[in-house]
Amino acid sequence: MSTLEILASIIGVVAVWLTVKQNPWCWPIGLIMVVMYGWIFYDAALYSNMLLQGVYAALQVYGWWQWTRGGDAQTGVQVNRLTPYGVLLSLMVGATGALLLGYLMAVFTDATAPWQDATLSAFSLVAQVWMAQKRVECWPLWIILDVLFVVLFLHHGLYLTAGLYALFTLLAINGWLTWRRDRALTLA
Repeated sequence: MSTLEILASIIGVVAVWLTVKQNPWCWPIGLIMVVMYGWIFYDAALYSNMLLQGVYAALQVYGWWQWTRGGDAQTGVQVNRLTPYGVLLSLMVGATGALLLGYLMAVFTDATAPWQDATLSAFSLVAQVWMAQKRVECWPLWIILDVLFVVLFLHHGLYLTAGLYALFTLLAINGWLTWRRDRALTLA
């Protein structure tokens, strides 16, 4: 456990808590966290997760824009739902990404968990895009992914990061309940 991992974990908790609260500052704070975690995952030879942090950096900017200037009135998107087709299409994109990235990591790198790391990374991108668009469905996907990330990080001795993802799981449950309630209130 390094000082960098401790700081990244603390910043990560703040970023996810702000996300649950629908505070747009979650995005720039999240950007700081993903840059830090890019380095941590490089050191742990979790290359898919390292690459994921780079994509997350771009998605942090996209999310900040969506939450502050997106939507029809350009005042930020509101909590909304995906269509069943949108869910299926997104999950198919995630599965395709997992297969492609897993193959690349297994064949061309010394990654320590190429398939698991790639699968979690690919579906995390799906969840992150849904979050940037304020899709309620992001939260149940995050719950599943966070639990699986805990297992991965425990296996690699990243105990503080595993603890962080366990906390992320609880925050995701809270986010799911909160966003569902907020969506119901806006429809009422």
